[in-house]
Amino acid sequence: MKLSPPPRKLFARFRLVSSLVFTLGLTTGAARAAGTASEQANVDVMIRQLNAVEAVARRSAELPSDGSSRYHLDYNRLAADIARIRQGLQDYLAPSRAQPRDAAELSGQYQREGAQA
Repeated sequence: MKLSPPPRKLFARFRLVSSLVFTLGLTTGAARAAGTASEQANVDVMIRQLNAVEAVARRSAELPSDGSSRYHLDYNRLAADIARIRQGLQDYLAPSRAQPRDAAELSGQYQREGAQA
């Protein structure tokens, strides 16, 4: 059974998310080298960027699905993973010694096949 490639729209959204993750990775590397004050500023920037991407994902989840498309981006799962990343960054900025760390894993799988629910 030969699978058809995902539609261009899905690929474009994947590229957007991939670009954001790459940008966040570069910012994180720069934050380690720069020191504490600039690290906090960089983490704050990352949190704002994650908020923006999460808002786009949540809005996109509410859009009507294209019935002709075989693959769909799982926006709800993506938004949940973004929320976990943001929470981890916020916990890093304001650590609490009394609270144990939540070690839940990110999904990382955002492609769904078939009709969008």
